[in-house]
Amino acid sequence: MSSLVRKIFHAKINVAIFLLFGIFILGILGFRVLSGYSWIDAVYMTVITITTIGFGEVQPLSAVEKFYVSIFILLSIIIVGYALSVISEHLLRKSNIGNLRYSRMRKTINTYEDHVIICGYGRNGRQAALKLKAYNKQFVIIDSDKEVIDDLIEKGISCIEGNATEDEILEEAGITRASTLLCALPNDSDNLFVVLSAKQLNHNLKIISRASRENSTKKLKLAGADNVIMPDRIGGDHMASLVVNPDLIEFLDNLSVTGEKDSINIEQIAFEFICPDERERSIAELDLRKQTGCSIIGYKSPTGDYIVNPEAKLIIKKGSKLILVGSTEQIRKMQDLYLK
Repeated sequence: MSSLVRKIFHAKINVAIFLLFGIFILGILGFRVLSGYSWIDAVYMTVITITTIGFGEVQPLSAVEKFYVSIFILLSIIIVGYALSVISEHLLRKSNIGNLRYSRMRKTINTYEDHVIICGYGRNGRQAALKLKAYNKQFVIIDSDKEVIDDLIEKGISCIEGNATEDEILEEAGITRASTLLCALPNDSDNLFVVLSAKQLNHNLKIISRASRENSTKKLKLAGADNVIMPDRIGGDHMASLVVNPDLIEFLDNLSVTGEKDSINIEQIAFEFICPDERERSIAELDLRKQTGCSIIGYKSPTGDYIVNPEAKLIIKKGSKLILVGSTEQIRKMQDLYLK
């Protein structure tokens, strides 16, 4: 719903509430002044008149009072009818728009390939989503909290409402087409269950799970998790490292994969992009430093082995990846040269 439409609806609701309050006050004052009713009797007469319940009058009415009551009843019907129509329209429109958006989102999710599924939108899940969004990586969030889902739909973020431990929900999120699953649920047993289910549905899925207890790490890895992250341990290690090696840690903190201004950026590039003709070359032949300004700080072999600061004579093999470091401008130059 656009901000303009939302403002119009809020204005209509405010008018409806004001009119309801106004007719209620008008009724009380009218019965109090014209008929001399006590405040309690005036409230009583106003309520039964507005609601058209039809109980008898507290006392017989004069001709003037009957005329007033007739006008009051007509006004009440009009105002209450208007208020109910505005509220109903607002609720129905909100529901229809929400259902339409959710339906469109489901169709969009069905087109995703090699995307990331995030189970749980707590602190860890939210931070993971922010990073993935900054890196333009497609992702789907699964959460059981309807308020969270409504907020995500409002923001246009792909999401599924439901329990991530259920196979049907994982399938709705495209588990069979996904490349990675992030288990960020607060309960270790739930994460374990999700890992087991996901691995059965997609054997090639890379799974990264959160763990809050030390003894859960081994179980999650046995269940099929490729990586297990303990946020509390990482936070503690980071704080201690800032005491022992503050300059080094601050330098590492400045590393970024999102292209943030004035940061040192890291990027990985696969063999098929760096050598589109599929001819294997040495790092010296590529001469990336001269062409882009980026430095090669790592090499991942086709078998998954890592080499830090590879030598210039190293031959880049099919299925391998290079890890580069450079300024935002240098990384962008490399992307323009090889990834577009």
